[in-house]
Amino acid sequence: MEIKVNYLDNLRLEALFDDFKVISDQPIRYKGDGSAPGPFDYFLASSALCAAYFVKVYCNTRDIPTDNIRLSQNNIVDPENRYKQIFRIQVELPEGLSDKDRQGILRAIDRCTVKKVVQAGPDFQIETVESIDEDAQALLMAVPDPAQQTWIEGKDLPLEQTIANMTAMLADLGMKIEIASWRNIVPHVWSLHIRDAASPMCFTNGKGATKESALCSALGEFIERLSCNFFYNDQFFGPEIANSTFVHYPNEKWFQPGPDDALPDGLLDDYCRDIYDPDGELRASNLIDTNSGNSERGIVALPFERRSDGDTVYFPSNLIENLYLSNGMSAGNTLQEAQVQCLSEIFERAVKRQIIEEEITLPDVPQSVLEQYPAILEGVQALEAQGFPVLVKDASLGGQYPVMCVTLMNPRTGGVFASFGAHPSFEVALERSLTELLQGRSFEGLNDFMAPTFNSLAVTEPNNFVEHFIDSSGLISWRFFSSKADVDFVHWNFAGSTEEEAATLFGLLEEQDLECYMAVHTDLGAPVCRILVPGYSEVYPVEDLVWDNTNKALLFREDILNLHSLNKRQLTALLDRLEESQLDEHMDIITLIGIEFDENTVWGQLTILELKLLIHLALGDHDAALEHVEMFLQYNDNTVERGRFYQAMQAVLTILLDDELALDDYLHNLTRMFGQETMDAVVGCTEGTVRFYGLTPTNMQLDGLEKHQRLIESYKKLHAHRAARAG
Repeated sequence: MEIKVNYLDNLRLEALFDDFKVISDQPIRYKGDGSAPGPFDYFLASSALCAAYFVKVYCNTRDIPTDNIRLSQNNIVDPENRYKQIFRIQVELPEGLSDKDRQGILRAIDRCTVKKVVQAGPDFQIETVESIDEDAQALLMAVPDPAQQTWIEGKDLPLEQTIANMTAMLADLGMKIEIASWRNIVPHVWSLHIRDAASPMCFTNGKGATKESALCSALGEFIERLSCNFFYNDQFFGPEIANSTFVHYPNEKWFQPGPDDALPDGLLDDYCRDIYDPDGELRASNLIDTNSGNSERGIVALPFERRSDGDTVYFPSNLIENLYLSNGMSAGNTLQEAQVQCLSEIFERAVKRQIIEEEITLPDVPQSVLEQYPAILEGVQALEAQGFPVLVKDASLGGQYPVMCVTLMNPRTGGVFASFGAHPSFEVALERSLTELLQGRSFEGLNDFMAPTFNSLAVTEPNNFVEHFIDSSGLISWRFFSSKADVDFVHWNFAGSTEEEAATLFGLLEEQDLECYMAVHTDLGAPVCRILVPGYSEVYPVEDLVWDNTNKALLFREDILNLHSLNKRQLTALLDRLEESQLDEHMDIITLIGIEFDENTVWGQLTILELKLLIHLALGDHDAALEHVEMFLQYNDNTVERGRFYQAMQAVLTILLDDELALDDYLHNLTRMFGQETMDAVVGCTEGTVRFYGLTPTNMQLDGLEKHQRLIESYKKLHAHRAARAG
C-alpha cells in the first residue's frame, strides 16, 4: 500500500492512502499542539485493533456475540532499551464460552497481521527519487537470479522471465504495482492480490502452485485487463477523453444511428445480429457507450477478426461491456499461449454453466488417478484435515471438454463451493480448480458459501450464473452431490504445444458450429487477445442490452452530478425519470451513473431511494418525503449518523404534517436527542434553506471526486500510451 504524507501546520502530518486520511500530531511537551495521536500511538493502536478484528471474524463465523468481549493492550518498555518492548494483549471473555472457542479466539489473536509483520522484522529501504509520482518502480519481488529458470506446463517462457517482462511493461506505463496480500493456507496453493498504488480500484488476483506462478497469474491478469479496458468498465471517462481523437483505441470506429434509431449498417454482422437482436427490439441508442456518454458522436465500435474467414467485424464497446465482463480475455508470453488461456476460460465458464443449470452429476476422479498428482493430492488432504470434505470431479462431460472441478463442503455452515478450472492438460486444469477454490481466501472465508438446494428454479435463474462467474458464490443443486454420475469418468488429455492446443480448442468451437471473433492487443508489449463467442461466452443475457443496459447512466449522470444547481423544474424532471425507470431503489448511485465516489462519504452510500427522498425535500413535497424516510429507516444499511439524521427528519416531518402539532413545541427536546447540528440541518431541509444535506457539490468535470479522478488518471496513462504508439 502506498501512503503519501503531507506536511501541515506546526508538527501536524497528513497521511493519505486509498480513500482515507489520517492526521498525526505531537504532544505539547514535544512542541506539538496535541490535536491528534502521534505516529507511534497509531502504530500501537494498529496492533490492538488488528487483534480485535481477528476476534470479531472468529466470532462472526460462529455466531458468537461480541457484546461482552473486551480486549486491551499494554506495551511494556525495557528500561535499558526502549526499542525492546513487550505487547501484552489481554482479552476478557464471557462466562459460558466453551474451552474450544476460548482457545479458538486466542489462536485468532495470534494470527494478527500486524503482530506477524513485527515479529518477522520488516526490512526498511530508504532512498531518494526525483519524483514520487513519476517513480514507477514495481514493488513486487526481488530481481530474480538469471541462472534460475522455472518452467511450468502451459507457459512459453520461464516464470522468472515472465515476471521480469510484465513488471517492466507496467513500469514503462508509469504504474506502481504493489502486493496487498499473500495467501498460502494449504501446501502448493498460493494466491495474491496486487493493485495500482495510485488507483487501488485497479487490482487483480493471481493463483498458482508456487509464489512465482501466482505472481505471473496476477501480473498477466493485470495486463490483460489494462489492454481490454476492463478496469474502467462502466466508468465515465470525463469530457476531455470523451471528446478526444479516440476514446478506447486508435482503431475504433464511430457509427451514426440509422433512421428511427435503427442499427446502422456496418455494425456487427448478420450472424451476430441474429443472436443479439432476436426480436428486433435492439435500437442504436441502446449501444451508446457508457464511458464517453457522447451520444452526438454516435456508437463507438471496436474491430474484431472473424475466425471463419478473417474479415473485420465491428462490435459496439457498449455490447461487450454489458454482456461479457472479463470472460474471454487473456495475456500470454506468446499469442498462442494467450489464446489457450482465453479459450480455456471460455470453456470453463460455459461448461460450468451447463453443469449447474442442468443439475448434472459429475463423476469422481478415482483415487488411483489423483495419486498421479501428489502435489494436488497433498493440498486436498490438507483441506480435509481442516474439516472440509473435498470432492474432486471430472467436468469434461465424458471427455468432450478440458474442464475439471473441485468442490468443498463445509459441515460447520452447510455451505458448498464448486470451483472449476480448464486447460488442455488434465493436471493443469485440476490444479487450477484447486487454486481457484482458495484464491484470496482464509479458512474463515470458507464459511461464506450457500447451502445446496433442490429448488431448480433458483439454480437456473440467470443471475445465479452471474454470481458464479463473479466469485463462485451462487447456488448449487443437491443433485450435484449424488453418487450416481450422469456421465462416465474420462482421464482425458488435450495437451500438446501451445499452437496445437490453441488449434484443438478452436476446433471444439467449430464442431459446435460456433463462430468466434478475436481482437489482439500488443501495445503494452505482451500479446493480449479478447475472444467473443456469440451465443456461448456471454455472462449476462442478451436481453440486458434492451432492458438492463449500463448506459441507462446517460439518463441520469449529468443531472445527478449537477444536482445542487438544478431548479425545481429540472429536479421534477429528474424525479420523473427515476420513477419511470422502475430501477431498484436500493441500487447505489455509484453503479447507476458510473462514478466512483468515496465510499466513506454520503455520496458513496447514496441509493436511488435516498436520492428521491432528498429531491422530494428540495421540492418541498413533505408527504412524499416522509414516505421515503420511513422506507429508508426500514431498510437502511447506511451509517449510524445518517440513520439518526433521518430519525430526526421523520419526527419533524410528522409534526409538520399534523395540523394539531407545532414544531416549536418539540425543538428543544429534539435538539437534546439529536444535537444542534443535526436539527439545524433537518429543519433547514424542511424549510428549503438546506438542500441535499451531506452531498458535496459536484459537476460533469468531476471536480472534488478524488477517487474517480485517480481512476481517470490511471486510464489517461493508458490512453496517452496508445496515442503515442498510434503516432
